[in-house]
Amino acid sequence: MIAAETSPHNRVPTAADVADAARLLEGKAVHTPLLRAPILESAGARVFLKCEIFQHTGSFKFRGAYNCIARIPAERRAGGVVAFSSGNHAQGVAAAAKLLGVPATIVMPADAPVLKRERTAALGAAIVLYDRERESREEIAARLARERNATLVPPYDHLHVIAGQGTVGAEICNDLVALGLAPDMVVAPASGGGLIGGIALAVKKVHPAAHVIAAEPADFDDHARSFRSGRRERNEKLSGSICDALLTPMPGEITFEITRRLVGEAVSASDDEVRAAIAFAFRELKLVVEPGGAVALAALLAGKLDVAEKTVAIVLSGGNVDPALFAAVIGR
Repeated sequence: MIAAETSPHNRVPTAADVADAARLLEGKAVHTPLLRAPILESAGARVFLKCEIFQHTGSFKFRGAYNCIARIPAERRAGGVVAFSSGNHAQGVAAAAKLLGVPATIVMPADAPVLKRERTAALGAAIVLYDRERESREEIAARLARERNATLVPPYDHLHVIAGQGTVGAEICNDLVALGLAPDMVVAPASGGGLIGGIALAVKKVHPAAHVIAAEPADFDDHARSFRSGRRERNEKLSGSICDALLTPMPGEITFEITRRLVGEAVSASDDEVRAAIAFAFRELKLVVEPGGAVALAALLAGKLDVAEKTVAIVLSGGNVDPALFAAVIGR
């Protein structure tokens, strides 16, 4: 096993860390398909969908969680791990911890989709609920970690978490190379920035001219505003979008060090545009995508990306949609 670090993981990761994560994740994470989508193509564009909906637990989050937990020294594993998440990171941590025999406790918002809470519990994790408008999940998780001598596994602002998520970008590049292509544009959903930052590390290393673009919910465009100001900007509210997986206060400190250099571009989609993308994915592509996982596709469908004559990869980052919401969306 690759050696784990015991010091705080506050170093900004590099493309080498993503490559290291890819070696550790080989045979553990699913190499998810990169599907050509001719129905989305016009004006000479070549559009591919990176389907993280087929990853373990239905989202990319398993990658970073496993890459992080697998590096915890054996003598520290008895204390378990603590994480905070609205659902996908929760399931990723729970699944990785179960595979590695490590106890897991997850701090989840009380308004997280019931399906995500149920699946997290089914994977053996203990759940602690909080009010996202009045309580700090970071403070609750830090207290639990201290009390239990557990290891904190953040959802994005962590060396090994970011590197693990970056393997999405590495797979995109490798699969396109196998087709004789190179990415001109890669668009992925952004919350704290772990996925888009990790993807940028992998993609820009081998294709420095490629555009890596963050996709966000409208009114929660903290990355776009942060890119414009050059500093991390905070969202005014923490709820009010169907994209529950993307509602973080601001970009991460470590992730923004990456994205301000290697991304610098962002687009947003409204809830109605996201609903349209979910319905399109189901009806035309036969894919089930959750709101947060569909925001990059929503931006494409809404004409917010100039893809003419470009090879484009759109990341569908998760498929854990609440059944009632999904039924309402596709029944419109």
